[in-house]
Amino acid sequence: MTMSSSELRTLLDGVASGRLAPADAERRVMDALKTPAFQDLGFARVDHHRAIRQGFPEVVLGLGKTPAQIAAIAAEIVDRGSTLLVTRATAEAYEAARQRVPAATYHADARVIVLRQGDVVPGNGKILVVAAGTSDLPVAEEAACTADLMGNEVERVYDVGVAGLHRLLAERARLESARVIIVVAGMEGALPSVVSGLVSVPVIAVPTSIGYGASFGGIAALLGMLNSCASGVVVVNIDNGFGAASVANLINHL
Repeated sequence: MTMSSSELRTLLDGVASGRLAPADAERRVMDALKTPAFQDLGFARVDHHRAIRQGFPEVVLGLGKTPAQIAAIAAEIVDRGSTLLVTRATAEAYEAARQRVPAATYHADARVIVLRQGDVVPGNGKILVVAAGTSDLPVAEEAACTADLMGNEVERVYDVGVAGLHRLLAERARLESARVIIVVAGMEGALPSVVSGLVSVPVIAVPTSIGYGASFGGIAALLGMLNSCASGVVVVNIDNGFGAASVANLINHL
């Protein structure tokens, strides 16, 4: 099995408080250290020490990988006792992965394969995922599922784009209750600026590739978000719901 930095802190806290015997703590640490730093599968080198360095196991990007490759990587991660997250996964990839990891589940809207293993340190507040339109939901759900798997309380506010601003203003109380907000939008990408102007917490903006020709596959939204006049807005790459959730998770665990 592997051990994340948060699990190590929990272990040390247990020894300090007397809830855990030093010998038991030593055994668990030694078991974790015996895990190879990575496993070479020929087509992939699975990083088993990612959780030790960064607090969460290696995440698998499903794009460009065959279902058989995804299944093999997933089995290697799960067999080591780590939590599994495969992003941009197809239903075919899930069927292959399920043969090797029967307990894994598939969230079709988010296009992710997940299996939580071991304890997770809860976040200190709530992550709110806000989406401008229904067309943005695949990216928004990727962010929401990722943030949830990482141990955060997640709420969703969907279809509140700037074309009908009253829909967003009706959710003012929920916006103000969040510790960090992920805002997903395509087209002109204006929603993160509006949200940031209403709250005093970090806003992570995610441009999506949704829009007509002049949106240039999300570049217009990306540039609009980068040029936000509202303070407290940071921007991740186009369609990168996973990246937004990873940053939100770090903020929410500070």
